[in-house]
Amino acid sequence: MSEKKDEMALDDVLDTILQKNMDELHPKDDEDEEELAAHRERMMVERAKKEEAQSIPLDETDLKVDPFEVDTMEVEDKILEETAVQIAQDEEVDQDAAKEEEEDVRVIEVAVGDKEDEKFTSKDLMSMLMYVGVILVLTFCIVHFVGQRTRVSGSSMESTLSDGDNLIVDKLSYRFHDPERFDIIIFPYQYAEDTYYIKRIIGLPGESVRIDYDGNIYINDELLEEDYGRETILDPGRAAETVTLGENEYFVLGDNRNNSSDSRFEGVANVDRKIIIGKAFVRIFPFNKFTLLGDK
Repeated sequence: MSEKKDEMALDDVLDTILQKNMDELHPKDDEDEEELAAHRERMMVERAKKEEAQSIPLDETDLKVDPFEVDTMEVEDKILEETAVQIAQDEEVDQDAAKEEEEDVRVIEVAVGDKEDEKFTSKDLMSMLMYVGVILVLTFCIVHFVGQRTRVSGSSMESTLSDGDNLIVDKLSYRFHDPERFDIIIFPYQYAEDTYYIKRIIGLPGESVRIDYDGNIYINDELLEEDYGRETILDPGRAAETVTLGENEYFVLGDNRNNSSDSRFEGVANVDRKIIIGKAFVRIFPFNKFTLLGDK
């Protein structure tokens, strides 16, 4: 009884599948009903033979496998496979195009970067030239109008200054006021090119200077009180007789009084203000002897 019911259920399923396939191929065609019935009988016979050969019971799951549906699935799989291949190819093409575009952009960026570097280099060069120009102008102004570095050569200013001392010469102050007594000044030696003397001012314009043989210095016949000299003057030179200074003349001595060529001798004589370069302002070297130079 159960087998009977299974067979009837199988017939219903087969009818449904066959009807569906035939409707899809020839919808609502009454002339094909006989062909449909014959086809159904053939399928029943084939399935019965298959059961006998394999000894596998027939169930509804097997009946649901439609040959038309299998063919459709194979076609769909093939279409899907071809579609996937096409999509992969399209993506590869898109990636190549994107890569080429990126390379083009990179080339453009590099070219633009090169131009920017050129502009920056030119701008930087101009800035550097302007900076160097400003430094040169400032250096020129400082050296010629403000101050300059000078190195002491010799011992005529011992013990205030020593051979090898490095000084900064103030060239600006005398543009605003006259040189003062006891200033240490720098001026050129008139008988030798590029030779400069450094001495201390003792006599001022309009004054009379005299030195006796005891080494005493008189300014306008009054004894000058000072202790810059390293030792007592032994040779008063031309100052043994009173020396009267002109309107712009100065009388100078070295602190190392007996080892100095100064206003006592004709080679130096009186120093005109117009040749005075400036006054020694500070000793910067040696570092352990850094000193501001001025009145004691």
